[in-house]
Amino acid sequence: MAGALTEVLGEVLVAADGEEVAVSALAARGVSLVGLYFGCSLGGPCAQLGASLAAFYGRFRGEAAAAGGQRLEIVFVSAEQEQQQWQEAVRAMPWLALPFADKHRKLKLWNKYRVSNIPSLIFIDASTGKVVCRNGLLVIRDDPEGLEFPWGPKPFSEVVAGPLLRNNGQTLDSNALEGSHVGVYFSAHWCPPCRSLTRVLVESYRKIKEAGQKFEILFVSADRSEDSFKQYFSEMPWVAVPYADEARRSRLNRLYGIQGIPTLIVLDSKGDVITRQGRVEVLNDVECREFPWHPKPVLELTDSNAVQLNEGPCLVLFVDSEDDGESEAAKQLIQPIAEKIIAKYKAKEEEAPLLFFVAGEDDMTDSLRDYTNLPEAAPLLTILDMSARAKYVMDVEEITPEIVEAFVSDFLADKLKPEPI
Repeated sequence: MAGALTEVLGEVLVAADGEEVAVSALAARGVSLVGLYFGCSLGGPCAQLGASLAAFYGRFRGEAAAAGGQRLEIVFVSAEQEQQQWQEAVRAMPWLALPFADKHRKLKLWNKYRVSNIPSLIFIDASTGKVVCRNGLLVIRDDPEGLEFPWGPKPFSEVVAGPLLRNNGQTLDSNALEGSHVGVYFSAHWCPPCRSLTRVLVESYRKIKEAGQKFEILFVSADRSEDSFKQYFSEMPWVAVPYADEARRSRLNRLYGIQGIPTLIVLDSKGDVITRQGRVEVLNDVECREFPWHPKPVLELTDSNAVQLNEGPCLVLFVDSEDDGESEAAKQLIQPIAEKIIAKYKAKEEEAPLLFFVAGEDDMTDSLRDYTNLPEAAPLLTILDMSARAKYVMDVEEITPEIVEAFVSDFLADKLKPEPI
């Protein structure tokens, strides 16, 4: 266990009293699950979660003491910028914290687990370091007694099991989804981007069905009332989890670690995830020619997928050309390196630490260059890390596969010096 956790958390953590605790010592305590708590001492949501989490953690500690072991440990990964605020926050917490000085590891954790909002709670297996549950906030709410510990992922068919609705009031059993590709659609009427996506998705759904593909969409509502749900669902030709079944809606949110809406998760006929970026795919492929949207190793940067730049470090090769042939050549140059990285991390059942893009010449690319203060050179090889407000730039006359591979390897080995964005 110590090796996997040390790789994730480093050698030492800090307790509320300021004492250092060796990560390797967690094994002796019987810890099998670690919750990474991304938050701060400021703001209502973090304070509210902190109180709920403390009560939750206290119950586990009490049970552990009675049983002679400790199944769960929490590690605070702070967003604090000032050490005094961090110290005050840690003193008030009954769990451990990543050292304030270990800022580099903090950024790596935020990127590794694609944390985009705080508070966020992610459970990882202490023996492997792999993610068990991405949405621990819902665990605290739905299972306050910890009866479902350790909250590991379950098959889609098991989580979705039960009656589903059509907008005419008819019901059908969830086993009707078997054998079809399924889009699990997390959305709500109060959310303007959701309503915009729904209009496009209705047309996509129609085209895919007319083409003879076995495809269904499952609406998982985040509406604030049943009336809003009914009004919104009346626009949809697919099926939904009943609004009253809050437990099942929450379990689906937990299963896919939903942090924001709209989100469209596309599953294959066995219930395995094809892509978590269904929203981007639908908007980029309005004719649905590439359904079921298996992920591409390298993407062309567009208005609709630029949001992915905020999800973690991204390699972006700027070619500054409206010539499709030049963009395609740039993709072919990057693709073998991207495929190698993706395969390496897939074998470890982890998400790749980089996304790969080629950027042509348009207003959006110009705005990105301006925002990140990049030189006007073309071609220009960069890695942009928006969450860390950092950039890495390789400005050479010719971009070769060897240059790209060395650039990526040096980045992953922490050998590159970042420049501020």
